Amino acid sequence: MVYLVIFFAVLFGFWTAIQMGWRAESTAGSAGSFAAAYIATKLTQPLRIGATLLLTPIVARVLDRLRPRPRT
Repeated sequence: MVYLVIFFAVLFGFWTAIQMGWRAESTAGSAGSFAAAYIATKLTQPLRIGATLLLTPIVARVLDRLRPRPRT
């Protein structure tokens, strides 16, 4: 789940940047906005995997603290 949140945040971020006028200096620059955003997102995959490995234990701890404890 953490990976998908990061993936869609990066994809939406690239798409928004392209829509606002950012120009890629590659083949992706001549593709459609969504295609260029997807290609840029795929290029950042190693960074996203690293962020997922770093953030997953933190998110798990936060969710564990938010979960109500059963009364015994």
